[in-house]
Amino acid sequence: MQDPNQQYNYGGYPPQGGYGGGYPPQGPPQGGYPPYGQGGAQPYPQGPYGQGPYGQGPPPGGYAPQPGFIQPPPATGYGAYDDPEGQPKNFSFDDQSIRRGFIRKVYIILMGQLLVTFGAVALFVFHSGTRMFVARNQWLFWVALAVLIVTMLCMACCESVRRQTPTNFIFLAIFTVAQSFLLGVSASRYGPTEVLMAVGITAAVCLALTLFAMQTKVDFTMMGGILLACMVVFMIFGIVAIFFKGKIITLVYASFGALLFSVYLIYDTQLMMGGDHKYSISPEEYIFAALNLYLDVVNIFIYILTIIGASRD
Repeated sequence: MQDPNQQYNYGGYPPQGGYGGGYPPQGPPQGGYPPYGQGGAQPYPQGPYGQGPYGQGPPPGGYAPQPGFIQPPPATGYGAYDDPEGQPKNFSFDDQSIRRGFIRKVYIILMGQLLVTFGAVALFVFHSGTRMFVARNQWLFWVALAVLIVTMLCMACCESVRRQTPTNFIFLAIFTVAQSFLLGVSASRYGPTEVLMAVGITAAVCLALTLFAMQTKVDFTMMGGILLACMVVFMIFGIVAIFFKGKIITLVYASFGALLFSVYLIYDTQLMMGGDHKYSISPEEYIFAALNLYLDVVNIFIYILTIIGASRD
């Protein structure tokens, strides 16, 4: 069946009664002009040709529909679509819901990692049999270190490893066990009082920094380059500290490390939060976000423990 609109040219204007191009035809339209105004010049024609001079331009509502002409439905804007429910979609609410679920999942994973880690620390510090077993089998330390490096590189460099379930949880669990073993061996060199003090200070510092990162209007996500430069300086300082041992250089190195990873904790927390911050982590990267926060907390604990131990020597 032929579309009735196709019989007209020029975008749907009817050929009969309209203009075929140029000026309108000479002479009054059919039926004559309206009466002259009282005491004035002849008004513009009020007929179907519009209100401008020479009858140019269609009236505000366009040409009157001609017989057989189907009026197209009005558009609701560029890219508009009909909502079957008749209600606007609130995409920002959906994004916030996804982000809140992502943050909740990250902190649940982080709490599980910290429970395993500090449980291992308590085992090494308060159980002498565990310390003696590790002292007789020092090869376990190097095996745990190798496993730690391999699993961390796999999760950091391979997107498929940290995103596919259950592969990501398996790698994260292996990494956490290896890190817990190494941290327990390191903490066993200190007394129980020093370890408990370091745990308490670390918990207070991490809680305060997390609340600060969530409330502050300062965007720390733009400081990635500065933090990377500080990390390079810190690593070089650590290599130098190996050859020049002493109480002062140990305190300075540990203090610098605790401060650096405290700022990293704020940085990683804001990356996880998203929102108004310039940079953010994708909600699919919950394993990577939990790994970053876990490493920040562990490093803060190590350097606080080093400061307490060095100050008591």
